[in-house]
Amino acid sequence: MHQGIFSKSLFPVISLCGVFWLSSAQALVRIHIDLSAQQMDVESDHGNYTWPISSARSGYITPNGSFAPERLERMHYSKKYHMSPMPYSIFFLGGYAIHGSYETAYLGEPASHGCVRLSPQNAETLYHLVQAEGARISITGTPPASHFASARPGTSGASGSQQTDIFGFAIEADPGVPTARRASQSW
Repeated sequence: MHQGIFSKSLFPVISLCGVFWLSSAQALVRIHIDLSAQQMDVESDHGNYTWPISSARSGYITPNGSFAPERLERMHYSKKYHMSPMPYSIFFLGGYAIHGSYETAYLGEPASHGCVRLSPQNAETLYHLVQAEGARISITGTPPASHFASARPGTSGASGSQQTDIFGFAIEADPGVPTARRASQSW
């Protein structure tokens, strides 16, 4: 008889815990990156944020589309770009990531090799939100012309010159269509 009372009194508690577990497991941070505005909007159970970003400068691309985080790294150093620090990295498509940057003077305009840059403080906030809740990332728009010269000869983005993504692949007329042709590695 005691066993029946015990199990009946715990059933509502266990059921309630299951509901909270399911709802928190389904909560996702919604990250929308608008390349045209060079801005990120974040919706989370812990608050909403709007932050300036830097995306790909001329000669590089930040991919449009919908993504899920592939991995998080508290501190990553770019092997491709001179061991540049990338604090609070959220990788979403191979080598593409949302991460902090100490080049905060350039936030609000295209300046990167393809990643999405945030201030280190905003990157830390986003990193912890995604770590706790997971995320869906959407990237839309077209970045405005950048003030940066290209880091590689022949990739300035001028008419007739070859543009490359962060992996060194040539960008064709439609940047949404990947190409298997690798650009010159003479830089």
